[in-house]
Amino acid sequence: MMNIILLAKQMQRPVKIHLTRSRAIVLIAAVLLAPLSLASYLGFYWGSQYAQKEITLPGSEEAMAGAAQAGAEDSEPRQVRENINALTARLGTLQAQVIRLNALGKRLVDMAGLQKGEFDFGSPPPQGGPEQPTVLAETPLPLPSLTQSVDQLNQQLDDRQEQLSILETMFRHRNLLDEVLPKGRPVSDGWISSYFGYRTDPFNGRREWHPGVDIAGELGEPVVAVAAGIVTYAGKHGGYGNLVQINHGNGFVTRYGHNSKVLVKVGETVSKGQEIALMGSTGRSTGPHVHFEVWRSGRLVNPIKYLSAAK
Repeated sequence: MMNIILLAKQMQRPVKIHLTRSRAIVLIAAVLLAPLSLASYLGFYWGSQYAQKEITLPGSEEAMAGAAQAGAEDSEPRQVRENINALTARLGTLQAQVIRLNALGKRLVDMAGLQKGEFDFGSPPPQGGPEQPTVLAETPLPLPSLTQSVDQLNQQLDDRQEQLSILETMFRHRNLLDEVLPKGRPVSDGWISSYFGYRTDPFNGRREWHPGVDIAGELGEPVVAVAAGIVTYAGKHGGYGNLVQINHGNGFVTRYGHNSKVLVKVGETVSKGQEIALMGSTGRSTGPHVHFEVWRSGRLVNPIKYLSAAK
């Protein structure tokens, strides 16, 4: 048996503990093993915590990959913002272009005097056609609303450009027709001294056919082409005196006779209103005037309606 006596200042008297031999051995063993157990536990705990942390050396592939991934994650929001800002700016530019094109189109329509609805710049040009089979089925992809707005404006710009191209073609065609269609008078002043059709011949007094209109004026007054064309005759021609003949295309031919001087040559291209001769009294004539004829599809027509047409 083992006796353990505990002494303390706070105690009024010593405390005696009686232990059997077996209990004493257990107590001594526990006291001796406690530090070893604590050290083992702490070593195991620190080792497991250290193993859980992956230590990568600077410059290793793992470190570089991690840094690249972190940089990519940081740059993604910035790239998204930059793309949105770029799309927004593009959207504003396209909207301004559509407004300008619509305004220009409406002005052109008004200037051309087209009927309402013939060119409606608020809708795409009328088009159509049978549906054609496609080799691969196309599945529409969902797009952000901003991208859809840009695509829609691009489509509107394409539509407006096509409409303006068609309108330009119409203008050119109409302008070309205006240029080659005989209109107006071959002289700026003067008066009609003889009309188209049967008349009393001023030389023999008999009733004879007059194939044109005579416009009297001052000697040397400019004679102009009533439409654009190509000179097919320029010179003396019997009773016409000095004659100028112009082919305007579309079956139209005009003649200008009795000129004092011819100012153009055969094969020369003339424009509407260009001076081609000077008024005279050459050939079978009683005084200064221009004999004006209009031919259409190889037949003489009355020039009056072309004289009275607006220039």
